[in-house]
Amino acid sequence: MAEDILDLKGRVALVTGAGQGVGRQIALHLGGHGAEGVVVNDVRLERAEEVAKEVQALGSRALAVAADVTDRESVDEMVARGSREFGTIDVLVNNAGNMGADPSKLERKPFWDASPAAWDAFLGVNLYGVLNCTSAVIPGMIEGHAGGRLITVISDAGRVGEANLEIYSAAKAGAAGFMRAVARSLGRHDITANCVAIATTRTPTMAGVTENEELAKRVLKNYTIRRFGEPSDVANMVLFLASEAASWITGQTYPVNGGFSFSM
Repeated sequence: MAEDILDLKGRVALVTGAGQGVGRQIALHLGGHGAEGVVVNDVRLERAEEVAKEVQALGSRALAVAADVTDRESVDEMVARGSREFGTIDVLVNNAGNMGADPSKLERKPFWDASPAAWDAFLGVNLYGVLNCTSAVIPGMIEGHAGGRLITVISDAGRVGEANLEIYSAAKAGAAGFMRAVARSLGRHDITANCVAIATTRTPTMAGVTENEELAKRVLKNYTIRRFGEPSDVANMVLFLASEAASWITGQTYPVNGGFSFSM
């Protein structure tokens, strides 16, 4: 029988923002491919608990943890709980993000007309959340001497920019730059760091765009493949990067965007 190079047997994963949408599907993909344990994070415990039950139904152990990724103390406790429950966390998926409760109704005004508090709302989850979670898991990965996978889900806005979403774009680009630098720092420990850059995906958060027929038609004109992404499209790439199949890949950003934008 051929070896399953996507098998995550023995791996312990933490997925942030996993209570719904893309994060939920990532947690299910990792659990469904043999992860020893999956820490399911969300700011709302009830959502995390529901997804944890789904992961367990696939045969993996799961722990639901409510934590705000912008709060370093909360993140440290989450990582400590996950490590006590399953052992060293060796796959981190920074999926938690903030683009507003309903992006279809997002007030897109230039950043110079927005308040610093509005800037902080984007920078907090999208950049500082990545810094907090990544820095919390790295010591355990290094001490465990078993390598690790650091994966951050960003937006194509961080690659190509988005008009009137300058701070959001900057936060996502900053997360990508951070991951490249981390890749250089940690390669000697067999720890890889990569990003997945996504475009409009069918999730509860994006329903105001994807389920609005007129708006969806306008948006899809920008896509080479004329459909919106599915959470599984993103989860497939994350699973690959978490697996041994991607053991010699680091410091990269992979667009999963239906041809919204291209890269070399």
